Amino acid sequence: MSRTLREVLAGGARVLAAAGVAGPARDARLLLAGVLGLEAGRLALEPERVLGAGEAARYEAAIAARAAGKPVSRILGRRAFWGRDFRITPDVLDPRPETETLIEAALALGPAGRLLDLGTGSGIIAVTLLCEWPEARALATDLSAACLDVAAENAARHGVGARLALRQADWFAGLTGGFGGRFGGRFGLIVSNPPYIRADEMAGLAREVREHDPALALSPGGDGLGAYRAIAAGLGAHLAPGGHVLLEIGPEQGGAVAALLASAGLEAIRVLPDLDGRDRVVAGQMPG
Repeated sequence: MSRTLREVLAGGARVLAAAGVAGPARDARLLLAGVLGLEAGRLALEPERVLGAGEAARYEAAIAARAAGKPVSRILGRRAFWGRDFRITPDVLDPRPETETLIEAALALGPAGRLLDLGTGSGIIAVTLLCEWPEARALATDLSAACLDVAAENAARHGVGARLALRQADWFAGLTGGFGGRFGGRFGLIVSNPPYIRADEMAGLAREVREHDPALALSPGGDGLGAYRAIAAGLGAHLAPGGHVLLEIGPEQGGAVAALLASAGLEAIRVLPDLDGRDRVVAGQMPG
């Protein structure tokens, strides 16, 4: 039986509500817009439009996946971030809105000529900063070749591929000064959103996170600070005099990560909150 947009939206919202999904009407609307390739706001302009059989089937499959706990962004394969759409796959961390705190902090520092994004994942940080800084160039690294493929796709989608080099590396391991002559030995800005969940916190994560984000992108094991130790140890060789580092953190890690940067010789160390008032980014500067 043919059904209109109004009818399938109402039905989808009922299914999601029964499954205990928060914001069922919102998610039903986003999924239908994604299936139809429309902006969500356009659905209200043609509520009596009748869905084709294929469209209805795809929507029902999307609703079923969401009811089973799969995030909307994972179902659609994309995430909105800093006003742009980014492709995501099961290989990469689903970027969170909180990471925009790091972008805001970077933009407040002013353009960096060369920047390094460690553990780039989908490339969302490096690509966003290159879009905002048309003269900048960046190197982005990740241990996962699959992540680098997604980052390359997002860079090409947003027109910054020519200014972004991608390298498979474990933090600074294997990186040497010069980078083929394109970058020089040090960077004016180093950024990272590394895995930081403690091993004993993993089981308590929300289902949408625990079952759909790659474990390697969530936790380094142990106390959750392993990545920060590795990054702090490499700053002396890779951060330019006067250069800045910005690291996303868990809300209880500000003091520990700030101490690591201080031990690495950085100054002007600050812990910056996100919009909810939780510690989110640690910033530091290499003495000039």
